[in-house]
Amino acid sequence: MPGILGKKIGMTRVFQDDGRVIPITIVECPPNEVTQVKTVEKDGYPAIVLGFSKLKKPTKTKQFHFVREFKSEEDVKKGDQVTLESFQDAEDVQVMGISKGKGFQGVIKRYNFSRGPETHGSHHHRKPGSIGACAKPGRVHKGKKLPGRMGTDRITLRSVKVAYLDNEKNLIGLKGPVPGPNGALVVITKK
Repeated sequence: MPGILGKKIGMTRVFQDDGRVIPITIVECPPNEVTQVKTVEKDGYPAIVLGFSKLKKPTKTKQFHFVREFKSEEDVKKGDQVTLESFQDAEDVQVMGISKGKGFQGVIKRYNFSRGPETHGSHHHRKPGSIGACAKPGRVHKGKKLPGRMGTDRITLRSVKVAYLDNEKNLIGLKGPVPGPNGALVVITKK
């Protein structure tokens, strides 16, 4: 199976036999259900659609909180279960998540600008400074780094090592941090 959906539980650590400590992120991946199988004849490309986190009151159009599509030519049927057993032999995986939102932030936090002087009557402490040229362009150029909304970006980490796998509890431990807050959706795909 090319991928699976899961929920980020949090971070912990694993002690190796030689005494090394490895920080890992635990992701809970209960069995995902195949909600749709796309074929070349019908849809133009082969893919499967997985559903995760079933709704308490499903409707005709929506039965899962999260639905994601993976390109795959494997022979599966609608209603089949996808478990972590397909990742038993995987050493590296690709992880996608939505980063934590930090709201509207200034340029110092958002882009690591340096601040202005704090003393001698300066009123330029955490301001961005000059943002444009003179009367010639008469505008602010596109792409100028200014205050704005920070976070909630789609982040993909490639070549994340699998440090821990528990099929009975549906848990997978990924080496290092994973984007997103605890309880957020995590998409894990094979490389």
